[in-house]
Amino acid sequence: MTKRLMTFTRMFVLTVAAAALTSCGGGGGGGSSTATGSTGGGGTGGGVTGWVSGVFQAASTFKDKCETVRTGVDIEGNRFPDKAGTSLDEKNWLRSWTRETYLWNTEVIDTDPATGGTRTQYFAGLKTFNKTTSGKDKDNFHFSEPTTEYLARRNAAATASYGMELTAYSTTTPRDFRVVYTEPGSPAASVVPRGARILTVNGIDLVNDNTQAGVNALNAGLFPSATGTSTTFGLRLVDGSTKTVTLTSANVSPKPVNKTSVLTDGTSKIGYILFNTFSPYSSETEIVSAMRDMQTAGVNDLILDLRYNGGGLLAVASQLSYMIAGNARTANRTFETLKFNAAAGNTNPVTGQANNPIPFYNQGLGFTVMAGTSLPTLNLSRVYVLATEDTCSASEAVINGLRGVGVEVVLIGGKTCGKPYGFYPQDNCGETYYTIQFQGVNDLGFGDYADGFVPNNTSSTTGVKLPGCVASDDLSKDLGLATEGLVSTALSYRRTSSCPASATAFAAASSAVQSAGPVGGGSGPAIVPPKWIMDVNRDMTLPGGR
Repeated sequence: MTKRLMTFTRMFVLTVAAAALTSCGGGGGGGSSTATGSTGGGGTGGGVTGWVSGVFQAASTFKDKCETVRTGVDIEGNRFPDKAGTSLDEKNWLRSWTRETYLWNTEVIDTDPATGGTRTQYFAGLKTFNKTTSGKDKDNFHFSEPTTEYLARRNAAATASYGMELTAYSTTTPRDFRVVYTEPGSPAASVVPRGARILTVNGIDLVNDNTQAGVNALNAGLFPSATGTSTTFGLRLVDGSTKTVTLTSANVSPKPVNKTSVLTDGTSKIGYILFNTFSPYSSETEIVSAMRDMQTAGVNDLILDLRYNGGGLLAVASQLSYMIAGNARTANRTFETLKFNAAAGNTNPVTGQANNPIPFYNQGLGFTVMAGTSLPTLNLSRVYVLATEDTCSASEAVINGLRGVGVEVVLIGGKTCGKPYGFYPQDNCGETYYTIQFQGVNDLGFGDYADGFVPNNTSSTTGVKLPGCVASDDLSKDLGLATEGLVSTALSYRRTSSCPASATAFAAASSAVQSAGPVGGGSGPAIVPPKWIMDVNRDMTLPGGR
């Protein structure tokens, strides 16, 4: 049963028909088209002659020529570069930029931008529609969002929220939404327990209501547009009891490191870190602080909980990997090398600079840790990673990067999302676009995990198998407890180097419970989250635009 993690602050209630038009695939396009591998000049807009299939002007010809011109500066103090232009200029830039930087650029159908709908509709078609060996989309990570939203999250700007993080076992009736964790210090913290299922919102039946009036009320209650919104939730707790809580929305910033602890097993100390996102700049400070605490505690092993971590800053992933492995294993080794499209050669087509390998960064980079600050190290030869299908991108880069320098990664949980790819978020005219531009490979040259990493005892026929055990996210226990399903499985494997029978039994039982309904499909309105950068991101940003 597929499930999707979603932030409680930003979801939309959509009909099933509307849900099919999300930004993550399909839509847009039009006019005559052909698949092509040609290059050259041409295009339309900006004083250039009409569109010719397979003929491309430089993307710089159209960059920052905007139908709607922004003025002033963004929240980081950068002046907007916009110049007067047209919607056609914006789409021509997307077309040429895709040709220059997209990893699978020869698999994109070249469509006349003059007949491609809005800029975001046109962009939705600028991708490959081929499949992986398992049958999933080869590119399932193609989307865009308003630049204001991207910058707000990157800078961990607070937004109106209750601070609950949900997973959806069914988005259509009977809907099944569970709370997987709460943000520390948020209105929901210490009030809404992990595993609680939301039954009602201000008296409206979240599970079964299919009326438009009902979903409108659910939308208004679930997703506050401002602080100070009070909403009453009816909950069913994991023990079967019910609870009613009233929460008032407040400005909530995501906390990358949600929880840390030191567990004991005999005379051994095992560190535990729940690391939920690499995305905001604050992730650098938080993971360095957490690892320094582990170093001070003298832990013998580390359980790195990435079950909800969809990725983010690749540089912070490199720093984390260095702090786990230590200097001896990583000195003069490569964390990740980027493989771009064939036309790029040894040049990074996004930056125009030489495509130099990414090292294991051993110092602060200046996101939120002073540049040049020495990082703590644990010097471990193995690490236990807790993972689910929400473990993606930069999180998978940690797994792959450590394996490249001989650190054993023991995978506990389930198959990761399978995204060895990444992109440089690119603003143009107020929209930030994410298009796959590179594949990352480790020091051994390996990066073929488009169907994810999987524990060795899985029944799956696809994915890269690693030592470890299949186990399910145990919503009946608080995260970080030694008795929680994934943590207890990791501790058991650490003692015996084999998978406990209880983990397999629990996984089967949990799967049955979680398969009560479809995540998508069915009939009636569905609650569907939009794509968020932190869900799938492998962000190449460095401080100061380096």
